[in-house]
Amino acid sequence: MAGDSSRIAGPDGLRADARRNRGRVLVAARAVFADHGIDAPMATVARRAGVGVATLYRHFPTRDALVRSAYAEQMETCARALAEALADPDPWRGFQQLVETVCELQREERGFPAAFVAAFPDSTAEHARIRERAERDLMILVRRAKAAGALRPDFHPSDLAVALLSHCGLVTALPHDRPASRRLVAYLLQSFRAEGTHGALPPPSALSLRSFPLAADGSRGQRSSRA
Repeated sequence: MAGDSSRIAGPDGLRADARRNRGRVLVAARAVFADHGIDAPMATVARRAGVGVATLYRHFPTRDALVRSAYAEQMETCARALAEALADPDPWRGFQQLVETVCELQREERGFPAAFVAAFPDSTAEHARIRERAERDLMILVRRAKAAGALRPDFHPSDLAVALLSHCGLVTALPHDRPASRRLVAYLLQSFRAEGTHGALPPPSALSLRSFPLAADGSRGQRSSRA
C-alpha cells in the first residue's frame, strides 16, 4: 500500500503538508500586516492562515523570523534593483528603474516599508554594514547621474526619502488606484531631472534613507520573543 505522500520530506526537509502550512502562513502574514501593521497579533496571522498558533511558531519562532520570510522576495528584489542600477551604463535610466521598482513594491505590498524597517534595525554590526553599503552604492549612482547632467545638481538623498514616503502615503490611502500611483511616480521622477530645474529649492529634509528598502540580508537574526 502506497504511503501518504504528504508525510514525505522534500529537499528542504519539510513534508508536503508542512510546506503548504508554511506557505499559507506567509500569504496570511502579508495580508494581515498590510491591513493591521506588522505589530498585529501572531494569533491573527494564524487564524487568517487557517492553522494553529503552535503550527505558526513551529515554522517562525519569532515575529522577526515571520516578517523576514514574508517579505524576503521583495527585499531581494530591491537589492537586485540597486545592483542593476549601478551596472547600467546610463545612470539616469538606472536611477529611474530603481525608483520605479521600489514604488511598485510599495504598491503591491502595503506592509513592506514598515516590514523592511523592522527587519533591518541598526541593532547589529552586520545590519549597519549592509545599510551603509546600500547607502554608499546609492550615492555612487546619484553622483554618476549628476555628472551625466541628468539628475538635478541640487538633488539630495533625503529627496528620495521624501518621494518614497509620499508615494507610500498615496498607496496606503488609495491602495487600488494604480493610475494615481504611476502618475505620482512620473511627476516625482520628472522633478528630479536636471532640465526640470527652475529656481532654487528650500533646504533639504533631515530624513534618512535608513527606513527604505535598498538592501537585503540573508541572515536570520532574531530580535524579539514570540510576543
